Amino acid sequence: MATKGEASPKKQSSSKPDIATIGGLVLAGAGILGGLMLDGGKLTDIAQVTALLIVLGGTLGAVMVTTPLHTLIRAAKCLGTVFFERKQSALQVIDEIISYATKARKNSLISLESELPNIADPFLRKAISLSVDGTDLQDLRKMMELDIALEHRGGEAVAKVYEAAGGYAPTIGIIGAVLGLIQVMKHLENIEEVGRGIAVAFVATVYGVASANLFFLPAAGKIKARFHHALEIKELMLEGVSSIVEGLNPKLIRIKLEAFAEGEANTEKAKKSEGAAAQAVAAQG
Repeated sequence: MATKGEASPKKQSSSKPDIATIGGLVLAGAGILGGLMLDGGKLTDIAQVTALLIVLGGTLGAVMVTTPLHTLIRAAKCLGTVFFERKQSALQVIDEIISYATKARKNSLISLESELPNIADPFLRKAISLSVDGTDLQDLRKMMELDIALEHRGGEAVAKVYEAAGGYAPTIGIIGAVLGLIQVMKHLENIEEVGRGIAVAFVATVYGVASANLFFLPAAGKIKARFHHALEIKELMLEGVSSIVEGLNPKLIRIKLEAFAEGEANTEKAKKSEGAAAQAVAAQG
């Protein structure tokens, strides 16, 4: 157990299912399929394995041609962040930084060296390590800002992979529809099968447009939002460590950093107010 004034070991933020992503996909699917069935259609009308194979295979192939392999691998690894949220709390990060600022003010900046093994976030650990080593503040900021810039560039590259897939999928769907029509045209002698064949042929177009607008493009937006939040946390950390190096009072550091967590703080206040109101109602009952 950490003594008073010392920071306790920090745990990595835990991941939880993203209700917005899962709920959005369920709502979109229910709306489209529900509309189809209300219009007299059947699920079997759009259940075409060949169309799905053409769209997904063609889209993946086009993305592989466009994207460097290392970026493609990173994009695949980031797919989980679309469905699971691993969000760092800005308020918790501020509390952690203030604990380091308090210790540094009492025992000098060098005393933070003992805290390095307890710092879970690699960015924060690196920044404090540089400060403990006596790195000039301007040089420290340049090095950490370079890390932020590289992370931003990497995040944009990952999002563009899914944006590219969203651009290719509808076109591949059209290719699938044309291939289906080619097969239909071979059997014009059986007019009853022509109409059914044309309907089946256009399923690939549905898959292409649906995958682009219900998954690939929204996934790109969600990944951008994830990286944007992560960069905001890194900027908060950098400002906090810079303030520690400058020797600012921990109270002033907290005031300075709370601007990064204004939205989160308002959410917490709203939750506390709701909890207090619920307790008051329960007490009256």
